[in-house]
Amino acid sequence: MVRAIVGANWGDEGKGKITDMLAKESDIIIRFQGGSNAGHTIINHYGKFALHLLPSGVFYEHTTSIIGNGVALNIPYLMKELDSLVERGVPKPRILVSDRAQLLMPYHVLFDTYEEARLAGKSFGSTKSGIAPFYSDKYAKIGIQVSELFDEDVIKEKISRICETKNVLLEHLYHKPLLVPEELLETCHQYRDMIAPYVCDVSAYLHEALKEGKTILLEGQLGSLKDTDHGIYPMVTSSSTLAAYGAIGAGIPPYEIKDIITVVKAYSSAVGAGEFVSEIFGDEADELRRRGGDGGEFGATTGRPRRMGWFDAVATRYGCRIQGATEVAFTVLDVLGYLDEIPVCIGYEIDGQVTRDFPATVKLKKAKPVYTVLPGWKCDIRGIKSYEELPENCRKYIEFVEKEIGVPITMVSNGPGRDDIIMR
Repeated sequence: MVRAIVGANWGDEGKGKITDMLAKESDIIIRFQGGSNAGHTIINHYGKFALHLLPSGVFYEHTTSIIGNGVALNIPYLMKELDSLVERGVPKPRILVSDRAQLLMPYHVLFDTYEEARLAGKSFGSTKSGIAPFYSDKYAKIGIQVSELFDEDVIKEKISRICETKNVLLEHLYHKPLLVPEELLETCHQYRDMIAPYVCDVSAYLHEALKEGKTILLEGQLGSLKDTDHGIYPMVTSSSTLAAYGAIGAGIPPYEIKDIITVVKAYSSAVGAGEFVSEIFGDEADELRRRGGDGGEFGATTGRPRRMGWFDAVATRYGCRIQGATEVAFTVLDVLGYLDEIPVCIGYEIDGQVTRDFPATVKLKKAKPVYTVLPGWKCDIRGIKSYEELPENCRKYIEFVEKEIGVPITMVSNGPGRDDIIMR
């Protein structure tokens, strides 16, 4: 049985908590795309953690955590993350890394930083983690696959090809120091030694696991609207954030994915640049940001203040549709308890026409939000365990959202802890 857990919005929907919860009943948890550019915050009896590369199932001793072939693998970062868990009293998790995953190299981070600086005011709001240069190299076929680290002739030849193209850019476009092949080779040797104990033919491993009836959880990073193809291009990430890509990024057949749990936030937030129709500003945004998430709405990777907005039913309905959502986990609902009234964006006005469909970016730039205002519930809902006990206006808000997005809301999160969840 394979389930996917993915985001419907711009990322930061609270997937880490839901994954941590569902990992309890899973045997294998797989990260299938992205890199250390976005984090999942998890709070449990070990403490509060921000995971970036490790799957959110690493806190259970019965699970195997896998870095799939679709991930941008930053090896020193992964090792540091593993060590930091063990240092804080978490039993060392069982980790496997796909031999087909590709390496995020130090020069990817440099190129990311140089390019954002070169673009200046027209930059993409990158986290400067090297993600776009990494995926560019992967598709230009000058990326380094984990398996290649273990063949000296292959890796030497690959490095000389990399240096040829990169050094032209470094010299003539960025005016920065050149890459030295001998130093890169030494880095690759170090990476090989670090990763050797974890390398595995993940697709073959999962093929056997499926035959044995194991429960597998695919963990996505970011959300629908940051997907390379279906998101707010070009202000997107450089990998596919959709559940469908989970099959490719992990190496399993697509028909094995039976359940797609799409995480939806009770209001909107986004990190980085890009179109954001229901965005709010000033004191209204500051208040929501301060109360939001656990300790406020600031990026788990960058610490940047997130952009805030009201719930966007147009974007979320679209986000759920392209994920193929079978059920929705509705998060951070408790945060809205301070409001007398809660606006919900139910349509976009574009060139005088109101639409309920989420358009491509060129039209999105012109969109103005059309709001319906719902009454607030004006109390703290943390600690409530059953749906019936929620205040009436709170239930009405959930049911309004459910009707708008057209997918059953099966879980409602009303606090940051592992057990702050209401099953419907």
